Amino acid sequence: MERPAWAPRSIDISVPSVSRIYDYYLGGSHNFEVDREAARKAMEFMPGLPKIMQANRAFMRRAVRFAAGEGITQFLDVGSGIPTFGNVHEVARAAVPGARVVYVDHDPVAVAHSQAVLAGDDDVDVVAADLRKPQDILSSPPLHRLIDLNRPVALLLVAILHFVEDADDPYGAVAELREALAPGSLLILTHASYEGIPLPAERARGAVDVYKDIRNPLIMRTRDEIARFFEGYDMVEPGLVLMPRWRPDSAPEDEDPYAFSGFAGVGRTA
Repeated sequence: MERPAWAPRSIDISVPSVSRIYDYYLGGSHNFEVDREAARKAMEFMPGLPKIMQANRAFMRRAVRFAAGEGITQFLDVGSGIPTFGNVHEVARAAVPGARVVYVDHDPVAVAHSQAVLAGDDDVDVVAADLRKPQDILSSPPLHRLIDLNRPVALLLVAILHFVEDADDPYGAVAELREALAPGSLLILTHASYEGIPLPAERARGAVDVYKDIRNPLIMRTRDEIARFFEGYDMVEPGLVLMPRWRPDSAPEDEDPYAFSGFAGVGRTA
C-alpha cells in the first residue's frame, strides 16, 4: 500500500482509525481504503452515519459561536480528530478575532495533520494526549502557552466520550478537567445514544459492532448517563437535547432523521 506524504511513518496504515473514518464520513481526503471499508461496513447497518457526523459538526459550530458570544476567547478541543473545513479555530475566529485554540487527540494521524494544517499559526496548537489522562492535557506546554486557566475556557468534548469505556472512568476524567477550569467556563458535548436513532436498536448494534471489531468500541449511553457528565455545571438552555434541537439555525423538522442520533448540550461552571 502506497504511503501518502501526509501519513506519519510511525503509524500502521493497515489498521482503521476512528478519526480517519470520521474524516471519510465528512467527505475528507485523509483516509485509506481500510478506513473506508470499515465505514462502509458500519453504513450497511446505519446508512445515515455521515448525517450523524454532519449534525455533530453543525452543533459544534453553533456552540462555538455561542461561546464566543458569551465573551469566551479560549477553546480546548479534546478528541479533535483530523482538521476539516469549518474547524473550531475558523469558527471561533470568525466570531472573535484572536481566539486561541488548543486541539488534543491521541491519534498520531490526527496530530500529524493538525500540525501540518496549523503550521505558522501562533494562536493554535495541537497536543498528543488522551482524554483518559487529563493531567497530560493540563500540563502540556501548548496549553500553558495559549490558554489562561484563570479565565473562562470552552472545553469541547464532541463525539469523543462514546469511545471511552466505563472501565476507563470517563466521568472522573471529565470532572478532573472541570476542576481545572475557571468559573464561567463552558462544556460543549455530544454523545451517541440509541435514543433518537431512526432504526431498531438491534440493527444499530450492527454498526456498533464494526467499531468493536476495529478495537475502538462505541459505547452507547442513555440520556441520563450522558447528563451525568454535566455534574458541577449549570445547563445552558435548552439543556441536553437531540443534536438538531440545540439552538438550531433552521427548523429541526427539516433535518435528516439520522441527525437526531445523539445528544448535545452546553453547561457552564458556576
